[in-house]
Amino acid sequence: MRYKVVPEPRSLEGLLAARDALPLVPGTVEDCCTRIRDRTDVPSRDAARELLTFLQALGLAAETDRGFHRVRGEVAEADLRGAFLDNVFGASEVVDALATADGPLGGDDALAAIRDDVPTWERSRHQDWEREWRDRVTRLLDWAVVFGLAASVDGGYTAAEE
Repeated sequence: MRYKVVPEPRSLEGLLAARDALPLVPGTVEDCCTRIRDRTDVPSRDAARELLTFLQALGLAAETDRGFHRVRGEVAEADLRGAFLDNVFGASEVVDALATADGPLGGDDALAAIRDDVPTWERSRHQDWEREWRDRVTRLLDWAVVFGLAASVDGGYTAAEE
C-alpha cells in the first residue's frame, strides 16, 4: 500500500523526534497525536495526524488493533529512503523525474513530469487539483532532500549525486 499523506517537511532529527514521542505500548490515535504535538514543534492535532501517517509509511510507527506505537530499533537512512520511495505515493515518480531532467525542476516542472500519474479520482476530488498537487509535489521534493535523494539548487531541485 502506498500512503498519500505528505506532511510539511522537517529535518531528519525532527522526524525521529516525532517517532520518539510515540508510546512503546500502543495508544489511540488521539493519544499519539497529542504526544507528537506536545513533545515536538508540530503545531496542531491535524498536522500531528498527518505526521503519524507518514511515520507509519516510513516504518517508524505501526498500527495494531489497540492503536499506534513506535517501532523500536535504530533506523538506517537507506531504509528511510527505500520506505519513502516504496510507500509514499508520488515519491518515486518525483525522484525519477529529477533523474531524467536536464536541469533543476521546480514544483510546476515536477508536477508536469508526473501529471499522468495523478489518478483521475484525485483530479475530481479537488476543485483546483493542480494547486493541491503542486503543493504535494513540492513537499515530496523537500522530503527527497531530507532523505538525501535530491538537492535544492537555484530555486529548484536536482537528483542527488550518487
